[in-house]
Amino acid sequence: MSLNETELKEHCLNIIKSARIRNRIVILCEGVISQVQGRRSPQLYKQMEQMPDANFYNACVPTWWKEYRPQFFNCGDRNDVLNTYFKILDLHNADSSQSFLNPDLLFAIVDLDVQFAEIEEDYSFKNTEDIFYSLYQQGNINESNTDHHRIWVTGLIHKEAYFLSPGIQEVFDNHYVSYPLYKENLVNLENIYLDMVNDMTDDKDLQIHWSRVIQRISYLPNLDGVEIDKFQYSWNQEYCNYQSSDDKNKLINALLMLVKSKEYWKQILPDNNWPHSEHKFREQLSLEIGKFYSKLDGSVENHIPCFFKTLYKLIEK
Repeated sequence: MSLNETELKEHCLNIIKSARIRNRIVILCEGVISQVQGRRSPQLYKQMEQMPDANFYNACVPTWWKEYRPQFFNCGDRNDVLNTYFKILDLHNADSSQSFLNPDLLFAIVDLDVQFAEIEEDYSFKNTEDIFYSLYQQGNINESNTDHHRIWVTGLIHKEAYFLSPGIQEVFDNHYVSYPLYKENLVNLENIYLDMVNDMTDDKDLQIHWSRVIQRISYLPNLDGVEIDKFQYSWNQEYCNYQSSDDKNKLINALLMLVKSKEYWKQILPDNNWPHSEHKFREQLSLEIGKFYSKLDGSVENHIPCFFKTLYKLIEK
């Protein structure tokens, strides 16, 4: 449920009046907003980076970024994040004496998703799909365009898709506190990819928007513009026939741009030795995944590290 006008203003004021954002990059992301007895407490904003979504992105900050690290804030759903971004700027511009914000250091990152979100405010791009096509080219970040963006979208369909990308297999294999299970077996990401392909015609939302969504992978000639059932067949055939891991990874990343990933992530469960909730397990596992990304280089194929490399240039100036 989106924030109403009163809640949105209160939320934004809590952010811009927070002294910890002084001289810092501020990143707004999707996720539950802290509340106490129905109210968003200014005190809890100090703990915002311990909330799951913001906590993941915080864990992804490169290990070499030692000082003036970004400050992260959960802002609700995708539309809430966008509304927060523009409302923060409005409030700061109306009375900057009440704000610790540097507007040039304000960013937002939201999920690509199947459906796009409209941007009704004065911004260079009309919707999240337009942002995607400007920011990404053939599955990689288009570095020549990054300076034009303060609102970023994920290059894969959801943040959770980065929890399932091929390199993450080593995180699952080395998570010894509790072994991650998928359908009662140790996680093998290949099984999840095959399920995603085989289940995709059951997703009515994806079927409705398929003709637009498939355009995201137009750089793959054998899959460009095909109907959803033909995509299933062709993807499976190519995946089985490819010997090169690079070729397979291109197919996997294409899949993760199109097919919803959140439900598959939620099916990853702890073994019987885990003493806490399933949610807590995935939360801790996501932090291990964040640490994995924090150690990768900022090359264009590594979306999240490249995002932070781009931002870091602002504080180098």
